[in-house]
Amino acid sequence: MLVSLALLLLGALAAVVTPRLMARAEWPEREPVVALWVWQCVVAGVLLSFALSMTFSAAAAWQAVRGHVFAPAPHAVVEAYALAAYGPWSAVMAVLLALGGLWTAAMLTREIRRGGLERRRRRAELLVRAPLLPGEEPGSERLVVLEGERPDAWWLPGTAPRLVITTGALGRLKGRQLDAVLAHEQGHANARHDWLLNCSAALASGFPQVPVFAAFRGEMHRLVELSADDMASRRFGRLTIALALVELNEERGVFGPCPTPDAQMPLRVNRLLAPAGRLTAGRRLRLTAAATLLPAVPLLVAFVPALSALR
Repeated sequence: MLVSLALLLLGALAAVVTPRLMARAEWPEREPVVALWVWQCVVAGVLLSFALSMTFSAAAAWQAVRGHVFAPAPHAVVEAYALAAYGPWSAVMAVLLALGGLWTAAMLTREIRRGGLERRRRRAELLVRAPLLPGEEPGSERLVVLEGERPDAWWLPGTAPRLVITTGALGRLKGRQLDAVLAHEQGHANARHDWLLNCSAALASGFPQVPVFAAFRGEMHRLVELSADDMASRRFGRLTIALALVELNEERGVFGPCPTPDAQMPLRVNRLLAPAGRLTAGRRLRLTAAATLLPAVPLLVAFVPALSALR
């Protein structure tokens, strides 16, 4: 029972402590790509902790599961886990964690289906507003220009991502600003940020009371935009993409004193105009390596009794 409880407590501790630690850190805004990787590794570590806890609890509760989990293991390894001493609570814990896993899968499936329906709806609307010309194949054009006074640009994810921009945006963006905006949206498409947003939304909607999942969703929405801003700024300069963001959004009231749904826009522009500076390559490497090792922590906890028995 100790291994299952240790894994369960490890996952719960990471789920509670990590959002607080990341909220206090200043480096994610300077290195959004590294921060995206750290968040993914943290969530993977939390889910792996719960999955391993469920596995050991189920192995203790049911002989059939134990036979499959420990089939290739020597007798000394099986004895090291003392599965017979787990007691009746092991079955309850296994069932609860299994239900949590099924609920997670259901939420992820729902989010993927919802995203697919939304993409099909938006593509149908786009086809109405920009019908195909004779001889043009669906999805053959990666850039679509729409008639519209409101300056706007966005990307439609999918197997063939499409960048959409309005004539209002074409009229407002000057010089290389248009290229910078298209590079920003292309950055979303190349990095497949839609998958991150779908997964984070599924976890947060399925487990709204778990702090790490709620923070994961919020940070994904923020960090993917910062990441795309940086991708565009490396090609066209920070000032260019900052001015382009202002041109596209100044008529929406996002730069006024009252909060708006897109309150992050002024922060993004200020970050581009007054950058804090990137971390050193060595520190970026250390953060990436440390994050990569996070999912290995629950594996290490799970295999400690086995390694001790084999010494």
